[in-house]
Amino acid sequence: MDYRDRHVVVTGGTGALGSAVVAALVAAGAVCHVPYLHVAEAEHFPLRDHAQVKLLAGIDLTDETAVARLYDGVPGLWASIHLAGGFAMAAVAKTTKADLMKQIDLNLVTAFLSCRAAVNAMTRTGTGGRIVNVAARPALEWRTGSGMAAYAASKAAVAALTVALAEEVVKAGILVNAVAPSIMDTPANRAAMPQADYAAWPKVEEVAATILFLASPDNKVTHGGVVPVYGRS
Repeated sequence: MDYRDRHVVVTGGTGALGSAVVAALVAAGAVCHVPYLHVAEAEHFPLRDHAQVKLLAGIDLTDETAVARLYDGVPGLWASIHLAGGFAMAAVAKTTKADLMKQIDLNLVTAFLSCRAAVNAMTRTGTGGRIVNVAARPALEWRTGSGMAAYAASKAAVAALTVALAEEVVKAGILVNAVAPSIMDTPANRAAMPQADYAAWPKVEEVAATILFLASPDNKVTHGGVVPVYGRS
């Protein structure tokens, strides 16, 4: 896949999956614009000094003005990949409205505002583009959201946003898709579940490969997909 001279926004790009996505993109020739909110995110980001990576500090992805400004500063946007989000495990009886709204902000609002800004930027270029969101397995298999209903509901909303937006913008040459990972093999997940079968979990590099195709010029026909990336789990 050839991303030479193509500009790509990657929200959540400093995280475990984000680092794998950005690494794959720069290897394919892309220029990656990676917003972050907290200084520690940039300090631990392995590609912070890469010539093709533009780190953008202090971006609150729930702030529509900040998000619009971010995308206005990207020249000739080709793709926008939305990995930013958050997870919380709690029974409904223990989940407050504030807990629910936090999941909606972190997962749905960040994706929605980034999608909106990306569509506006791509429409200005007139050359189309690609958008990839991240849902989750409970967004497709609702029963697996037991014990994490607020998270599952927010990710299901991301899946619905993806499919609806895909139909809205396809005639402009903008193809919108999402991936839906199961638990991924990351250091944090291994620490949280030390007895799990890590071999069955999808690797971040494997999920990144699917994202890379969906966001690439090689993807000429796929839109409105929410692609399961479960590995063998």
